[in-house]
Amino acid sequence: MTNIGFVGSGMMAEAIISGMLKGGFKPGDIWGADPDGKRRDHMAEKYGIEVTADNQALAGCCDVLVLAVKPQYYPAAAGALRPVLRSGHSLVSIMAGITTERLENDLRRGEGEGAVLPVVRVMPNTPAMVASGVTCLCAGSQAAAGDIKLAKEIFQTVGSVIEVEERLIDAATGVAGCGPAYIYMIIEALADGGVMMGLPRQLASKLAAEMVKGAAQMVLSDLGHPGQLKDSVCSPGGATIEGVYTLEKAGLRGALMEAVKTGAEKCARI
Repeated sequence: MTNIGFVGSGMMAEAIISGMLKGGFKPGDIWGADPDGKRRDHMAEKYGIEVTADNQALAGCCDVLVLAVKPQYYPAAAGALRPVLRSGHSLVSIMAGITTERLENDLRRGEGEGAVLPVVRVMPNTPAMVASGVTCLCAGSQAAAGDIKLAKEIFQTVGSVIEVEERLIDAATGVAGCGPAYIYMIIEALADGGVMMGLPRQLASKLAAEMVKGAAQMVLSDLGHPGQLKDSVCSPGGATIEGVYTLEKAGLRGALMEAVKTGAEKCARI
């Protein structure tokens, strides 16, 4: 089995590693690197993987490097890795806004023929922490079928994987990467409404969250376009159409569309 090393062992890396172990990968196949000693101890004790403070040591032990640092820490990580990259290395990046072309140019294994490393860029989202994520994936110019296959195998352990063209990945991030925060806000607001109308907080929150889960499942089950499903709940003169009218007056659709646009544009500027 190919050794897979995570450059950065934060919450998203932990979610992926946890999913990998549940999905059939072995602790001996997985390495991590992190500058925080407490984080290293946590990952080693909880998951039984090797964790180091040294990105270069990680690269020496692993063939696949998963770049799981925040974009602002990428230059430092790239500087440490560049001198030790070799033939046989491939890269998987979960960093928002960093293109495959930039990764290929920044992280080469020396000069000359074949210097460009295979790169697969992915964008998971936070529901990966409960194995219900959706990961968007695109391949760089040197990525072969085997590189893409392995990346899919890794991220399918934490949810579904959808391959997209790289020109669309910032927009996809605006929907799937940023979107959970918007849904959490909607769940919280619905629960607040329930409390306002007399429901206990815990019950209101559970009702709102279970409702969102079920409504999403109906869309994923191809039971109809979201607009058709909305119409099916709106009886003539009923309570739901009154609520829909309130949301339309408040500009819910436009606000959510603007949030997706803003998130996607921010990714493109990183």
